[in-house]
Amino acid sequence: MNAVPALTGAQLREIDRLAIQELAIPSLVLMENAGRNAAQEIAGLAARVGAAGIVILCGPGNNGGDGFVIARHLANRGMAVRPILVGDPRKMSPDCTANHRIIENMGLRTCVHARADQIPQLAASIRADDLVVDALLGTGFSGSVRAPLDLLIAAVNDTETAAVVAIDVPSGLDCDTGLVANVAMRADLTLTFVARKVGFDAENAGSNVGEIKVLDIGAPPELVARVLAGNA
Repeated sequence: MNAVPALTGAQLREIDRLAIQELAIPSLVLMENAGRNAAQEIAGLAARVGAAGIVILCGPGNNGGDGFVIARHLANRGMAVRPILVGDPRKMSPDCTANHRIIENMGLRTCVHARADQIPQLAASIRADDLVVDALLGTGFSGSVRAPLDLLIAAVNDTETAAVVAIDVPSGLDCDTGLVANVAMRADLTLTFVARKVGFDAENAGSNVGEIKVLDIGAPPELVARVLAGNA
């Protein structure tokens, strides 16, 4: 896709809104495009680093929904995938719920870790040859990372893995300012959607975002141009 300037979280949400409301692109289609394209990149990276398995850490919001789409596409490739929901299943967003239901119907069972006392066992189950996908928190994050996500992010940062891939933004990093909250995921690769986030260019953000690749979700360039011009 053609390069576009870095955007704020609010601008990205406006592009999503225009695509859904004006063009009638279902939000599930946008999520499907994002997850499918991310899965392709992750599959390639997993092969390069020799990952034996892929652990996908999903929050209950739309970032977690992206994670469940990724899990489905990687499983369809025959890859060893372990999706993990970190949070209350009753608080999943509608699109996250829909994609979680799909993988459950496929027989790809999801482990659920919603309590702080479950995090040490989860962290211990991540092996050195696992590739970890961070689909916990998205561009709407601000403030402090709450338990048990804070404990999990810290544990992943302290665990030897084949690689860590952040989906859209490393969890705990403010996509507008690049500031790290009480804790933030340290990714080797960030797969971000539509455009770079302005916070990625902030001082010290690089140690969290790693390499950055911008992926398409199917939003027409005209929508991006409208939002950039302030004509949304």
